[in-house]
Amino acid sequence: MYKSSAGNSRSSFVTIGARNFTDYEREKDDYYASPPYAAILLMQVERFSQNIWECACGEGHLSKEFSKAGYTVYSSDLVDRGFGYVQDFLSCKTPPVRDADIITNPPYSKGGEFVEHALEIVEDKHKVAMFLKIQFLEGKARRALFDKYPPKTVYVSSSRLTCAMNGDFERYAKANAVCYAWFVWEKGWMGDPIIRWIN
Repeated sequence: MYKSSAGNSRSSFVTIGARNFTDYEREKDDYYASPPYAAILLMQVERFSQNIWECACGEGHLSKEFSKAGYTVYSSDLVDRGFGYVQDFLSCKTPPVRDADIITNPPYSKGGEFVEHALEIVEDKHKVAMFLKIQFLEGKARRALFDKYPPKTVYVSSSRLTCAMNGDFERYAKANAVCYAWFVWEKGWMGDPIIRWIN
């Protein structure tokens, strides 16, 4: 199962005055649903192959928006949440269909593994787009990942978008202190990433 490496203790964050702490236990499978609007923002700035694989689909919040836009979407998740089919992405050897781009909001604790695996199995010239915290840019391990697979474009969300634990957007409707971005790779591309801003 996907486990978060993030701590669950609120006290240390309160002590240092941080505003992006959580006062609840993290969801056991690290399920924090993406706001559907995030998919709309991405489609305003990027074009994708007709086939999209949403490999951590949750309840389909992103998949449904891509489908509405006319894409053929294959949706899977490690856990059956009533949408898509059950499959462990990290054990897959190939996408479910040829000529597919991979787009998802991965469990953050497995973000690096999702990115690397996606770029290993996707076909050349195809895209991988991951909705991740801006802090994903940090860390020595991820620096090694970026050296090997530099993202082509990072789209930073100027206005904060809220991911909802267990897909409960009513409970987590208020904006939070976490900045998210779409990280977009194109397999085989090498160069310096471009930083752009959306919304």
